[in-house]
Order: sequence, then C-alpha cells, then structure tokens
Amino acid sequence: MSSRLNIDAVWQHVLAEHRHDPHSIHGPDHWKRVEQNGIKLAKHSGADVDVVRLFALFHDSKRIDDGTDPGHGKRGAAYARELHGKLFRLKPKQLDTLLYACTWHTDVHHDPDPTIGTCWDADRLDLTRLGIRPDPDYLNTKFARDVAAANVNRRR
Repeated sequence: MSSRLNIDAVWQHVLAEHRHDPHSIHGPDHWKRVEQNGIKLAKHSGADVDVVRLFALFHDSKRIDDGTDPGHGKRGAAYARELHGKLFRLKPKQLDTLLYACTWHTDVHHDPDPTIGTCWDADRLDLTRLGIRPDPDYLNTKFARDVAAANVNRRR
C-alpha cells in the first residue's frame, strides 16, 4: 500500500457502510463541508491536510443519531483505527493526532496542535447549518476566528 492517501477510496468505503440518512445534520453532507473548511483553514494554520481530511470523514461517521450521542467521536476514532493499514496508512504521530481529534472533538475546546485545532475549527465553522454562529472563543486558529467574526459582521 502506498503511503500516499487515496481519500476518494476511503470516502467510497465509509459512504458504502454508512447506514443513516445521508442528508442528516451530522451526515456526509456535513462531512464534506468540514473537509472543505479544513482544507481552507490548513492553508493558514500549517495543519496536516491528510489528517484534516480524514477527520472530516470519520469524526461523525459512527453517530447513532443526530442528538448529543455521547461517545460518537470515540467510535469514529475506533473506526479510523480499524481501517488504518487497510484503506489508508499514516505515520504513527499522524494516526495519534487523527484519533485524538476525533475522540475529543465535542468535549475539548482548545488544543495547541495546529492540526487538531484546524480539525475542530473546521467542524465548528459548520455550526451555521444548525443556525448557530460559531463563537470565536471556542475556535483555535486565527483564520477561523477571523472567518467567524466576518460572518457575524455580514449578518448585522
């Protein structure tokens, strides 16, 4: 297996196994927006884009429902670990970062690691789908805080 990430193959596999409404608020439409947000943020934060893209896919992939669903991040991390070495391969530090970001994305607000912060910010910037304005105090990267502030100013 190549060390290069074939994100399309990983997406196809995860989507084929996904058993919930693809248009649910935490489903594949959301994952794609998180991926797009993450790629944009990574250009400014220096985050590892492969980890950010995989986070977007896995962080909510094992939700049971669209409620609070405690433990969904941990289940998403376990799923990523299960597919690691089969559909994608990361260096050990990258894998640890991915698993941590997935596990704690709803329970921890800040992390000094630029990749983890970028993952969490990419997800939080999509809170607008729920009618929630992302609070800059809960964002990790300067660029995400700037985006959130610009969106608030546009609505005034």
